[in-house]
Amino acid sequence: MLKDKKFYSWMVVGMLVVVSLLNYLDRQMLATMRPFIMVDIKELESITNFGRLMAIFLWIYAIMSPISGMIADRLNRKWLIVISLFVWSAVTLMMGYVHDISHLYILRALMGVSEAFYIPAALSLTADYHQGKTRSIAIGMLTSGIYLGQAIGGFGATVAAHTSWQFTFHSFGMIGIIYSFVLIALLHEKKTYVVQTEQRRSIKKNLLMTFKGLAVLFSNIAFWVMLYYFAALNLPGWTTKNWLPTMVSDTLNMDMEFAGPLSTTTLALSSFVGVFLGGFISDKWVQKNMKGRVYTSATGLSLIVPALLMMVYGNNIVFIVAGAILFGLGFGMYDTNNMPILCQFIPSRYRATGYGLMNFVGIAAGAIITNELGKAFEANYKDLVFLIMILSVCLSIFLQLKVLNPKTMDMTDELMAESKNK
Repeated sequence: MLKDKKFYSWMVVGMLVVVSLLNYLDRQMLATMRPFIMVDIKELESITNFGRLMAIFLWIYAIMSPISGMIADRLNRKWLIVISLFVWSAVTLMMGYVHDISHLYILRALMGVSEAFYIPAALSLTADYHQGKTRSIAIGMLTSGIYLGQAIGGFGATVAAHTSWQFTFHSFGMIGIIYSFVLIALLHEKKTYVVQTEQRRSIKKNLLMTFKGLAVLFSNIAFWVMLYYFAALNLPGWTTKNWLPTMVSDTLNMDMEFAGPLSTTTLALSSFVGVFLGGFISDKWVQKNMKGRVYTSATGLSLIVPALLMMVYGNNIVFIVAGAILFGLGFGMYDTNNMPILCQFIPSRYRATGYGLMNFVGIAAGAIITNELGKAFEANYKDLVFLIMILSVCLSIFLQLKVLNPKTMDMTDELMAESKNK
């Protein structure tokens, strides 16, 4: 059987890299294609309407993330990933047929629902296939697909400029639909004892297990810290993803078909390097010091503060691009260690739920900042918004280093019980 081969754990990562790429590509294309879509949908000429359209996806995604995490801890993660990919790809395909903004709102909401089921399931499945020494680099490879998708999504404007925005949505939507059938044949769940037994439980018992999982998570101070810094870092994270193309275009007076690829590719490729760098350093450091993953993440966060200052106050292409590179490196080092750090405090059966909750607060923060920046650009108070983001990142670094003191590389139910009895 293919799934019994030694290389299969890495094959799983390779397959999920492609899904991660499509996940971010499909959601990010809209950020650079506004000038072409608004020719046919006039309401998008308003930057406030555009911010609202981007934010509706994030709000739905945020609300669904905890639910999807709880479901991923109870059901077969392979099928959650396959169905999620198929649905959001079908939505992307359908976006090429819309003619008014109300239909775009509906489809972006549907995309938020379907995409929310992917990340918690994919990360927890990868964490189960890769334990100990390879966990951070495996998560880093999975995360690299996100940044590749972000980079390629920046070329949505370029494709639209040479064909049409409708063709762009149709093409990438069809690619995802076809790939979902590839996953049906090749992707397999890692059949742990927890997955096999809990799938046979009654609905009542599953609900009780879900509430127990929430109790385990919220009784852990480390999880509260992770919730905070996940929200704090998603403020600048989603700002750069959704607004940097517009900022570059306005600051440098550059056409969006060039500003889009420049900004998204710079961020994505530097983040791509950051996740591998952060994964490699973390896997080495944690073998010498149990806080190695925490220290690696905090190092990444420390790069984000000067990066934000350079992107906001830079008035030429050198400063803005340098800031984007520094931001991408730091964010990648932080991003690749979130699930591995969670694994040091939370047992396997609750990790998808935990990451789903982290996704909720992170994406909710992203939705707020995406909508608020639309207003801030028009009312000219964006400097205040960026100052708040910088202070939030600084507090995150302090809390990480002060509070997160892991005692193991891989928390289990038994180890958690022992720690409570001491």
